[in-house]
Amino acid sequence: AAPRVLNVNVGVLGHIDSGKTALARALSTTGSTAAFDRAPQSRARGITLDLGFSCLRTALPPQLGPGPGELQFTLVDCPGHASLIRTIIGGAQIIDLMMLVIDVTKGMQTQSAECLVIGQIACQKMVVVLNKIDLLPEGKRQSAIEKMTKKMQKTLENTKFCGCPIVAVAAKPGGPEAPESENPLGVSELIEVLKSQVYLPSRDPSGNFLMAVDHCFSIKGQGTVMTGTILSGSVSLGDNVEIPALKVTKKVKSMQMFHTPVTYAMQGDRVGICVTQFDPKLLERGLICTPESLHTIHAAIISLKKIQYFRGALQTKAKFHITVGHETVMGRVMFFSPAPADFNEEIKENVFDFEKDYLYQEEYLSKDSNSSEENKENDQAGVQLPRQQWALLEFEKPVTCPKLCLVIGSKLDTDIHANTCRLAFHGVLLQGMEDKNYMETFLPKLKVYKLKHKEGQVERVMDDYSVIGRSLFKKETNIQIFMGLKVKLSTGEDGIIDGGFGQSGKFKIRIPDGLKPDTKTLLTVASKKKSKAGKGDTTKEDESSKNDSAQPVTISLLFKRYVFDMQKKMIQS
Repeated sequence: AAPRVLNVNVGVLGHIDSGKTALARALSTTGSTAAFDRAPQSRARGITLDLGFSCLRTALPPQLGPGPGELQFTLVDCPGHASLIRTIIGGAQIIDLMMLVIDVTKGMQTQSAECLVIGQIACQKMVVVLNKIDLLPEGKRQSAIEKMTKKMQKTLENTKFCGCPIVAVAAKPGGPEAPESENPLGVSELIEVLKSQVYLPSRDPSGNFLMAVDHCFSIKGQGTVMTGTILSGSVSLGDNVEIPALKVTKKVKSMQMFHTPVTYAMQGDRVGICVTQFDPKLLERGLICTPESLHTIHAAIISLKKIQYFRGALQTKAKFHITVGHETVMGRVMFFSPAPADFNEEIKENVFDFEKDYLYQEEYLSKDSNSSEENKENDQAGVQLPRQQWALLEFEKPVTCPKLCLVIGSKLDTDIHANTCRLAFHGVLLQGMEDKNYMETFLPKLKVYKLKHKEGQVERVMDDYSVIGRSLFKKETNIQIFMGLKVKLSTGEDGIIDGGFGQSGKFKIRIPDGLKPDTKTLLTVASKKKSKAGKGDTTKEDESSKNDSAQPVTISLLFKRYVFDMQKKMIQS
């Protein structure tokens, strides 16, 4: 049997011009088809536009088990240009280990910070590479490297990559123009560090086949080849695979992994799949899958977390660039949290419970957000944050993606040169809505409510069991729909709205347990003063009630209303 080959995907991320491509070139021994800035528009600009792939083979390190075998590092060279962050997000979903490349003369830059964020979301382990040490004068080189290493350790302190290895190299001493004979510095040490960091990625061949295609080309007389990385499941010779973007299903005729024919490939493998001919221009990159396993959705419910480096609040109704699977589209968000009673409840991962009630939020609640109205009363205890929050995403155009997938929201229209992180939140897609008319067919199932609080005043007493109120409704409000709702007087009595009174928005309140004597006295005093203040002269009347020493008795009406309830019913607990 052929010795086993373990494939590990290493993402090479970093700020533009930190030397990622040169590093990938120095590391790799076999180029794969997509490697090294092969796109013409990329060669002209000298920057990596698409996810380049190349690989490096070495003996299997001892921690990965006995027996002969090879370790193959697939180097996923992710572009560093800020406007290409969408491509990085695509690449980061298939990465087992990340190399963050830093120009040792510049340190952390905007995109290095964004790469760090993406790494924390999508990847478990990282190695930091300080590149271009050949630019440091030899006498001061060691101390400069130590200084930058300390700085990087400090930066990584509060991330999940705290304490990760930091290696100094010069991938291409003398820069791009230098002769090829110049040997890279520190690269063999870097390979040893990479080997020490490798773990057996958990791979699962079960589940639906899903592959991220990054290149597509045709071979005369053979068919069309799609190369990419398998995100989930497995694929065998003769299987049918669907290309959702083209709405076609094709049969797998042959497969290759790094120039070697294979009959089977599974999650994490980098593979070329040849199918019956179609025009490769139609699918430069995208997803292919088990037939019918992806869904195309118009809206989604996601669980989410805010990215700590994003400045500013996440507001409901705001628009973000939403990356789902491999697509990025504009979408509008609405945030919601558990009902306050459930703030501390354990929430099951990766499922959404439609039975529960949820509280609408004007913005994502975080330590720095303005606490919602409901929390203002409990403010002494500090803002209590729920364990989990969700958002409803509504896409400007439908998106095709797996049923459970990573979602990232960003503000990509922020100035590229502004030194801020543009990634705002990340989460998991829990429920997609395939129906275009989801507003009618689906959203009413989502029980997100708003708390409404209206206040009015008691105008006068009618008898011991009823009063007339005002200022709770506008003149044109149909008071009929509020009939039977409970209200509370500021003096403590409970009342029930009994219907309108006259034409000006006044209404009658029934007090089942009767008015307290004190309340009656208070109200009689107030109305006596008022009648004295001037008969029929309304302006005076208003002024007098303002300066009135007797506190008016207020009426408060509390109810909740579900945001997606077509009938707009008012509900009181």
